[in-house]
Amino acid sequence: MTRHGQTREEGGSQLALLFEAAAAAPSRHIWPVRELVGRARELVEREFADVWVEGEISNLRPAASGHLYFTLKDADAQLPVVMFRHKLKLRFTPKDGLHVLARGRVSVYDQRGQMQLVAETMEPVGAGSLQLAFEQLRERLKAEGLFDAARKRPLPAFPRTVGIVTSPTGAVIRDFLNIASRRHAGLNVLLFPVTVQGENAAEEIEAAIASLNEAGLTDVIVVARGGGSLEDLAAFNSERMARAIATSRVPVVSAVGHETDFTIADFVADLRAPTPSAAAELITEAHYGIGERLVEFDRRLRRGAQFQLMQARQRIAHVRVSGAETRMTMLLHRLAQRLDDATQRMETALREQFRNRRHAVDGFTAAVLRHDPRQKIALARSGFATAQARMERAMERRFFEKQARFDRLTARLDALSPLAVLDRGYALVLDAQGGLVRSTTQVAAGDTITTRLSDGAFTSRVESVAPEKHRTRRRK
Repeated sequence: MTRHGQTREEGGSQLALLFEAAAAAPSRHIWPVRELVGRARELVEREFADVWVEGEISNLRPAASGHLYFTLKDADAQLPVVMFRHKLKLRFTPKDGLHVLARGRVSVYDQRGQMQLVAETMEPVGAGSLQLAFEQLRERLKAEGLFDAARKRPLPAFPRTVGIVTSPTGAVIRDFLNIASRRHAGLNVLLFPVTVQGENAAEEIEAAIASLNEAGLTDVIVVARGGGSLEDLAAFNSERMARAIATSRVPVVSAVGHETDFTIADFVADLRAPTPSAAAELITEAHYGIGERLVEFDRRLRRGAQFQLMQARQRIAHVRVSGAETRMTMLLHRLAQRLDDATQRMETALREQFRNRRHAVDGFTAAVLRHDPRQKIALARSGFATAQARMERAMERRFFEKQARFDRLTARLDALSPLAVLDRGYALVLDAQGGLVRSTTQVAAGDTITTRLSDGAFTSRVESVAPEKHRTRRRK
């Protein structure tokens, strides 16, 4: 009985405490979902307005609108990221598994109640964005076959005109012209000035290559620039530059940077030169090699002639003097005279041969390409002794024939020249517009006319016009 009563009293006191607690508790605040999410977004955006987040890209989803959606994750968490189209200016192509740093503001996407990072910039961790873009573009173009050796064309051995696309004020063009003029004086160099650094550089170089192809004046195109950082060489690592070189009908030489620099242009071009100076040497290599061989042949011929002369003089010096001293002296004089005459003819022929071959290099480029120069030189050397006299006679005969024909044509031109008619006392009358006056009906009083004589002209004014009536009646 007592225990039961105590239990009821304890239960009543606990209930009273609950009522008191309920009366003292504040009334609860009910949040609409939209209001709560919006409030959370404001707090998050204010607290994390500018943050850098590092992680690995996963679930990359480019949208048709141009926006980019993906997730940044690490071993313990993940964060949705969005990059809007107007902020999407990346130098590399994002892909799943790439470790990056993203900068932006943290926000909450209301429709999903999901926290996300609105990124404005992004760069890869480790390699820079330019290096990554370079590697990605190189792999893509390589897969397309733009780097294949089979599609690259050989340079013409003896180009007449070279087009160089570079800055007109840098040391590159000066070095190129210096080497080209020293090794091949007859080579024409056509400069197409462009900027080789900056945002518009790739577009200008692309237009230059297209213009040189359209003009059809060049046999080789050289794209040249001095050395620099990866940022400085960005124009030569662009896709539009690579495709411009690949579609060029004229062979292209890439001469960008120093020997250790490699660009996309180097891989696509038909030939990669370590430096712009090396490009000039490679283009003129065949012409310069033939010139050197001609100089060597000339030196060897001179040495041979001097050796023969020395032997002849030694033989003459060892001739024994006999009683017929006078006859031997006359014989020696004749031999010396013949030797001097032969030496002079040989030297003249050598100079003429050397000069002719120098001049013929540029004029007979096609013939040199069709035939091995070494074979032609060997044939020319073997037939030199027998053809020398015949060549001299033929050249002399052709000279006199051409001279006589030139004199005849000159006499005919002098006979038909209008100036010769003026020398006989005639004159040409021209109106104010420079037209020839053939009749008095073409002028009127007050008109200004010009009279052309053999030694000059003078201007006069027409006072009156008196046509010849008998000549007018005859025409009728």
